Amino acid sequence: MKDGVILINNSRGRLVVERDLADALNSGKVYAAGLDVVSTELIRSDNPLLKAKNCILTPHISWVAKEARQRIMDITVEIIRAFINNTPVYVVIQKADLIRNLQREQHLN
Repeated sequence: MKDGVILINNSRGRLVVERDLADALNSGKVYAAGLDVVSTELIRSDNPLLKAKNCILTPHISWVAKEARQRIMDITVEIIRAFINNTPVYVVIQKADLIRNLQREQHLN
């Protein structure tokens, strides 16, 4: 590999030997690294990449576009508002209760 490369990994953390990458970053063999994944998530405090030069780590969110994150937040707000207004959108029901309710509806029809 040429000196001064930039490494990007947002697929699988175990594709990279983290100690070797940290050494390469600190020596300048690898100019920079952008990683969205590490070998163990949550990242361990002794991971050598945490102290490596020119290493940017993100919390495994490269798959999430800004618009997708906004949509998740909007939906969450709607669900919470509905719950506060006593009109919940999602209700967890026990399987036995569901069967009884369905049987009751069938008898009414």
